[in-house]
Parts: sequence; C-alpha cells; structure tokens
Amino acid sequence: MKKNLSVKAKLYMVLIFILLYAPIFVLIFYSFNSSNSTSVFAGFSTRWYGELFSDLKTIAAFKNTLVLAVLSSVISTILGTVAATGLHYSRTKWYKNSVMTITNIPMMNPDIVTGISMMLLFVFIGMMIKVSGVLGFSTMLIAHITFELPYVILNILPRFKSMDKFLTEAACDLGCTPVQAFFKVTLPYIKAEILAAFIMAFTLSLDDFVISYFVSGPEFQTLPIRIYSMTKRRVTPDMYALSAIIFVAVFVLLILTNIAQDEDFRERLRKRRERRSMTA
Repeated sequence: MKKNLSVKAKLYMVLIFILLYAPIFVLIFYSFNSSNSTSVFAGFSTRWYGELFSDLKTIAAFKNTLVLAVLSSVISTILGTVAATGLHYSRTKWYKNSVMTITNIPMMNPDIVTGISMMLLFVFIGMMIKVSGVLGFSTMLIAHITFELPYVILNILPRFKSMDKFLTEAACDLGCTPVQAFFKVTLPYIKAEILAAFIMAFTLSLDDFVISYFVSGPEFQTLPIRIYSMTKRRVTPDMYALSAIIFVAVFVLLILTNIAQDEDFRERLRKRRERRSMTA
C-alpha cells in the first residue's frame, strides 16, 4: 500500500514539473525556429538571437532592467541584513511583533495596490516640491527596494535562530567591538542566507511588471514594460530568444546558490564534528 502511494506521489510530482516547465522548453525550442511562426517549426536557426542583439531598444530596456535589479537587490540586501540583525537582538517583544507585521504587509498586499499607491505618493511628493515628471529611474528604484525588503528580511532572520547567542559575546570578550564582532562572527555565519536573499531580490526585480508599470516614466523602460508594449501589436520571436537567455542565466544562478549553500552546510558540519571530537 505504501509502495503504491509512493509511486503515485512520484507520478504526480513528474506531472507537476511537466506542467511547470513544458511551456518554457517550448519557448526555448521556438527561439531556434528559422521562421516567425509559433505553430510551425521551419528549421533550426539562430536568426532570432541575431535579431535580438541588433534591436537597440530591447537591448537598452534589458540594460535598464539589469541596472535596476542589481542596484535594488544590493541596497535591499544591505538594509534587510541590518534590519534582520536589529530584529534578532531586539529585546522588546511588542516592537519585534509590530515590525514583523509591517514587514509582512507588502508581501500580502496585491501588486496593483502597491503600484497605484506608490505612484500617487511619488506624484504627490512631486507636486509638493513642484517638480514635473517625477516618475523615472529613482521612483522605480525606491519601489523595487520597498517590495524586496520583506523577502530579504524573512530569508535572513530564521538563520539567527540557529546561531549560538554566546558567539558574539565571546568575540567581544576577546577584544572585538560589537561592529567587529558582527563582521567577523555574525556575517560569515549568515553569508549563505544573504546570498540567497540577494538572488531572490534580484529575481523579483527582474520579473516585476505591475509595480514598475505604475512608477515608471517615459525616459526609463524596463524589459517587462517593453514586452508588454509589444503585445499590443505582436511579440516577435526575438523575445523568445531573450526569454531563453534569461531562463538559462537564472537557472545557472540557482545552481551556484545551491552549491554555495551546500558547501556552507558541509563546512558547518565539519566544524561541529571537530568541536565534538575536541570535547570528547
């Protein structure tokens, strides 16, 4: 009976993965189509990859997306690490609960509500300081940092629970200042979670359309907005090529993250065994 349930569970899992990844593999397959048809494969060709790199507007939008994603994820990772550290060492229970509730709100809030509210806020601030055309790169950067922060905090915070609270105290007893103890003890301990939080923030920024659509200006266009503007006419197959490149890049990033986390886990396990052998 248990064996049958195990086989069924595996079959369901395979079916779920097929449903999730079949559309992506079809997209990658048609990115090598020699014609612009989405139903007939005329032959293998890298034509659309060449078309992609000759489309200056798409390349400019892709560069804007990468710049925005890198800057917002770096800033949100730094702020989120500081916030998670402060929450962990805070001794006031009601303060921690209040901050965690506020942190969860942007995650639960629909993107369209967040986008509209942030657009109204930026326009209102622009009216207050009498600046026209306030929407642009700066507003998109602030918006992306805002919705990435909760994910960064919630990625890093659980790691502190497994950390020995006496480690930083021991470092301070040995002559470190609290700041030095953070960089020499705490930061190496949570580095894998920081990397995972950074990659998650980067992916969220790369993927976002709804919030970016409301807080963007005419002078700064990201790739999702560029693709959306093309849907009013027809999405050309060079977008299939770009999507294939992005998928492969994200896939490689995830593999590297898993390798880094696995190495970090094995290093911690090795150190734990060494401590046990020394105390035995």
